[in-house]
Amino acid sequence: MNDLFTWPALGSLTGASAATLLTANVVGGLLGPAGDKARKWIALGVALALSYLTAAFAADAGAEKWIIAFFNGLIIFSAALGINQLPPGNRQATQASPARIAQGGGEPRYIRSWV
Repeated sequence: MNDLFTWPALGSLTGASAATLLTANVVGGLLGPAGDKARKWIALGVALALSYLTAAFAADAGAEKWIIAFFNGLIIFSAALGINQLPPGNRQATQASPARIAQGGGEPRYIRSWV
């Protein structure tokens, strides 16, 4: 049992991100196809909840800990969903292939929606 989640692990970026991803996927899976759209909102809620819970137990911090907790929640959310990385299609060479140009794909865009 000590090898799974612990309170100190949930307070780390890695542990909080993993818990956020797991919770969103399990709850979204239980909801079925309708849960696909809800996963991002579930993940955001869990990430913010973990961040504010961690801030609540921070004894040495002042009132600014609640503002910092909000941004830490966004970091947890982005790490859990991988939105801090460029989409895989943009990691290719910058020169477009002839087949892609023929299909109307042109050059790869720098930023694509992950939604």
